Amino acid sequence: MRSPNQSNSRPESFKHAFSGWIYVIKTQRNAWIHAVATLLVFLIAAVLELCALEIALIVVAVGMVWMAELFNTAVEVIVDMITPEYHPLAKIAKDVSATAVLVSALTALIIGILLMGRPLLALVLDL
Repeated sequence: MRSPNQSNSRPESFKHAFSGWIYVIKTQRNAWIHAVATLLVFLIAAVLELCALEIALIVVAVGMVWMAELFNTAVEVIVDMITPEYHPLAKIAKDVSATAVLVSALTALIIGILLMGRPLLALVLDL
């Protein structure tokens, strides 16, 4: 039996997925930071002419941050739906979910520094 929220087609599934991403970008301030950082990182990677493996590692790191942000938003929305008033367990769920975003962002930052730090420094100092 098909759920009322279940998609009938692949294109419709993609439409729902992209609408979720748009919701996050429209409603979450940190998503704008992630979007700007994503563009900046890929621009720097292109300027530095990183190899395919380095680009792949950056793609994984960026994807990890976006997945954490998307799941964080989902947790926040579900918690708010279940318990609109303050509850200590709801706070813990939201805090832990936000921590996942922080851990993924710090991990991505470390990966970015390891891959792009030295070449970027050399480029800047060479100018």
